[in-house]
Amino acid sequence: MTAKIAYDTVEVGTELPTQTFPVTRATLVQYAGASGDFNPIHWNEKFAREVGLPDVIAHGMFTMAEAARVVTDWVGDPGAVVEYGVRFTRPVVVPNDDQGALIEVSGKVAAKLDDQTVRVDLTATSAGQKVLGMSRAVVRLA
Repeated sequence: MTAKIAYDTVEVGTELPTQTFPVTRATLVQYAGASGDFNPIHWNEKFAREVGLPDVIAHGMFTMAEAARVVTDWVGDPGAVVEYGVRFTRPVVVPNDDQGALIEVSGKVAAKLDDQTVRVDLTATSAGQKVLGMSRAVVRLA
């Protein structure tokens, strides 16, 4: 696969489609099984509160991966992402109810770089608070 977005058609300021990702306790259990990360802060409310958290929180890598989906869905090829990094600024708190939490992610092309690449800056929020900082991907376009 190759990127479905052409470098020549993208400008600095191009906005990627915003996406919202639901997160429930069941999602966290599924992710724990897939990742092998069974830290009780991600599934045990009592333990999470004992260590000073407001409730169970989503895995940081899960949050990071959901944010990256905005980029991979836009570009059409996960292999086009050549660099990706974030800083974890706040946890995604996942209450024990049917709604769970929402992670809202938007992105914008911040720079056109060399070699057919662009830098995409992402904004990820949950419950109105920014949960990732310095969330950036470098993507090779067609």
